[in-house]
Amino acid sequence: MEMFGRSRRGLTLAYSLIMCIFLVTLIFVVHITMEWAMFSEQARELSDAADNVAETQANYIRHPSITVDESRFYRNTNDRLFFYIFNDNRQLVGFVRASYKIEPFIMDLITGGKLEVEEVEVFGQPNEYGRTTNIMMTAKKIDTDGIIQTLYVGKDVTALYSGLQKSTYALIFLGVLALMIATIIGHFMAGRAIVPLKEAYDKQKQFAADASHELRTPLAVVMASADLLMADPSIKEPFLREVISDVKSEVKKMSKLVSDLLLVARSDNNALKLTLKKIDLGELLKQNVRMMTPLAEKKNIELTGNGFKKVLMTGDEQKIKQLILILVDNAIKYTPEGGKVVVRLESADDDKAIFSVQDSGIGIDEKDKEKIFERFYRVDKARSRASGGNGLGLSIAMEILRLHEGKISVDSEPGVGTKFTVRLKTNLKKSSGN
Repeated sequence: MEMFGRSRRGLTLAYSLIMCIFLVTLIFVVHITMEWAMFSEQARELSDAADNVAETQANYIRHPSITVDESRFYRNTNDRLFFYIFNDNRQLVGFVRASYKIEPFIMDLITGGKLEVEEVEVFGQPNEYGRTTNIMMTAKKIDTDGIIQTLYVGKDVTALYSGLQKSTYALIFLGVLALMIATIIGHFMAGRAIVPLKEAYDKQKQFAADASHELRTPLAVVMASADLLMADPSIKEPFLREVISDVKSEVKKMSKLVSDLLLVARSDNNALKLTLKKIDLGELLKQNVRMMTPLAEKKNIELTGNGFKKVLMTGDEQKIKQLILILVDNAIKYTPEGGKVVVRLESADDDKAIFSVQDSGIGIDEKDKEKIFERFYRVDKARSRASGGNGLGLSIAMEILRLHEGKISVDSEPGVGTKFTVRLKTNLKKSSGN
C-alpha cells in the first residue's frame, strides 16, 4: 500500500539523514584534526629552525670573523625552508632565498607588516595555474649586544596542504559511498520492520470489511422492526414511541458508520470503481444545497449557493454527490445556530472546475489542518459524537478526490470559520474499471 510505501521511504530518509549528519560531522572533525596536527608539527619545525638561525646570526654578530654555513641548522629536514634577516634600517643583511616564483609574495608579507613576532601563520596565494601556494612563516627578533635585527623564516607547505585537501576529498568520496550503502541497507531494514505492521494492518482491514458487510443485514432488520413498531397503532405510550424513535436514530448512525467503513475497506483493497460519465457539476451543487436546506434551517443556519452555472465534467456522479454532501454536512455540523454556510462554484474552464464550501463555524487550528483528513480524527471529539460524526467523512472525501485526480485545500481561522476549496479535472481520462 502507498501508506506503507510512504512510511518506508520516511524511515529510510530519517536513517539516511542521521547517517549524513554523522558522516559530515566525522569528516569535519577528521579534517580539522589532520589540519591541526599538520600545522602544529610544521610550526614546531619552523620555530626550531628560526631559533637555530637566530642563534647562528647572534654568534656571527659577536664573532664576525667566523664563517658559518647557516643552512645546516635548518635544512636538515626540508629543503623548502628559507629566511631573510633585516636590520633596524630595513636593510637585508642575510638570507637564503625562497623560490623566485614565491619570493615577491614573501617580500609583500614582510614589507606589509603582516607577520607578528613569534607567531606562526600560513598565507595563501593563487599561482599561475590557478592553484593556491601556501607559505608558513614566522618572525623573530635578534638582540645581540644592542644590535637589533629581525629574522623572517618561512617554508613552502603547498604540498602538505594539497595532500590534506586530497585526503579530505577522499574522505568525502568514501563518506558519500558509505551513505549510499547505508541508505540501501536502511531501506531494506525499514521494509523488514514494516512487514509485521503491514500484516497486522491487512488483518484489521479485512476484519473491518467483513464486519461492515455482516452488520448491514442485522441493522436493516432492526430498522425494519423499528419501523413496524412505530407504525403499530397499539403502541400509544409516548415513552415507548420515544424509545423506538431513539432506536431508529441510533440504527441510522450505525448504518452510516458501517457504510463508511465498508467504503474505506474497499478503497484500501483498491476495489472502488468509478462509473465515469458526463455530469453537470453546477446542477449537483444546486441539488445538494436544496437537499441540505431543511437540515440547515433546523439549526437556524442560512445555507446559500451561487454561481451554479452549467459545468460539464467527466466523473462518477454518485461519488461526486457524496463528496459535496460530506463537505456541506460538515459545514452545517460545525456551524453554530444563526451562522451561515455558502456553497460556490468558483470557476470552471476546459481543464478544471473549482468549487468551495465556506462556513462561519468553530474553525480549525493550524496544528489540526493536516490531520483532519486522517481516518477517525475529529477536531472536537465531544461535539462530533453529539452530532453523529465518526471521523471518516473527510477521509472518504479525500479518497474520492484521489480517484478523480482532484485536490482540496483548507483555509480556516478558529472562531471565524473554514473554507474548503475543491479542484476537479473536467476531462478525467480513466477507464470506468479503475
